[in-house]
This record gives sequence, structure tokens and C-alpha cells, in this order.
Amino acid sequence: MYDFDWSSIPNALPFLMQGMAISLQITLCAVSFGIVWGTLLAMMRLSSVKSLSWFSAGYVNFFRAIPLVMVLLWFFLSVPHFLETLFGFPRGSDMRLGSAIAGFALFDAAYYSEIIRAGIQSVPKGQMAAASALGMTYSQSMRLIVLPQAFRNMVPLLLTQGIILFQDTSLVYVSALADFFGAAYKVGDRDGRLVELLLFAGAIYFVICFAASQLVRHFQKKLRSA
Repeated sequence: MYDFDWSSIPNALPFLMQGMAISLQITLCAVSFGIVWGTLLAMMRLSSVKSLSWFSAGYVNFFRAIPLVMVLLWFFLSVPHFLETLFGFPRGSDMRLGSAIAGFALFDAAYYSEIIRAGIQSVPKGQMAAASALGMTYSQSMRLIVLPQAFRNMVPLLLTQGIILFQDTSLVYVSALADFFGAAYKVGDRDGRLVELLLFAGAIYFVICFAASQLVRHFQKKLRSA
């Protein structure tokens, strides 16, 4: 029978907290950029300009058709080499972190784009007609009338996608980046207590994601009752 020993966890907490900080940094940066780029993609997808619509559709279909871990590997192998060759930037942990953030952001933007496109389409078309009748341009109508209503409707879905992204940050182990999961794995491997550290990491992921899911559910109820 396996003899559990949790004694290595207290001493490893500072290192694990550093890993959690990296996981949260990747999540926040990727969510922020992903929503901005996803909004632009959604607007291009709905545009009457065929070239913009085709580009957006191709981008979304491309990133939704390949595994996230493959995207992270592409960025980990290509971006540092590209920057080192062209600009002489040295490779390091900052380079790996930037590559991971870029990979997550561009990948998740495809999913945010579909959420935001559905949110825009949920706003009655009469809103755009009314804005046009008031003399607003298309960009003013989208920025002041449509997008605020659309974002209000889709905030729960955007937050849920952010939770999924946080869970997916554990995949940065492919770039040898010491996120929370990577830090737990390294400590467990070093101390010969891999089972304990991975169970501990899984419990932390569960607590954070479950708490965030409950907040999203509470927010949904408030929106429905408003």
C-alpha cells in the first residue's frame, strides 16, 4: 500500500506560489488580449467586406481545428528563434513566458470571437437601425450601442472561457516553464513525492475553478433578475 507523505509541501509553498503567479499572469494577459482580438475578429466576420469576413472565418477555423499543445509548441520553438535571429534577443524564461502568452492569446481569441459574434447577433437589429437614424456611423453604433449590450449578455460565457484557459495553462510544461503545475511536478520529482504534489496541485486547481464557477453562476442569476 502506498505510504503518503505530505511533508515536502510546506517547504515548497514559496516555489509553488511563484508558479501560481505565472499561471495567473498567463491567464490574465491571454484573456485580455484574446477578448480584444476576438472582438475585432467577430466584427470582421460580420463585416460586409468579403476579404475581412473570409480572413476571420479562416483564422477561427484554423485555430479551432488544431490542439492547443501544438500551438504552444509552435510558439515555443519558433518565436524565441525568430527574435534571437532577427534582433539578437537572448533566450530565457521571459522569452518562454512571452511565447506562452502569445500562443494562448491567439488560440483563445478564436473561441472568444465566436462567443462575441453570438453576443453581437443577439442584439436586436432594430438597435443598429435606430442608431443609424440618429446619424451615428457604423463604428459609433457598434461602440456605443451594440457592443455594450452584447458584452452584458455574454460576460458569463467570457468568464467561463477564462476559467478553461486557466486550467489549460498547465500545458505550458511543453516549454519547460515553471507554472503552478510545472512547479508541483518539479518538486514532486525532486523529493520523490510526485503523487502527493500532483494531488495537491489538482486540489488547488479544483478549489480555484470551482469558486470561479460559483461566482459566474451568481453573476448569471443577477443578470437574469436585472
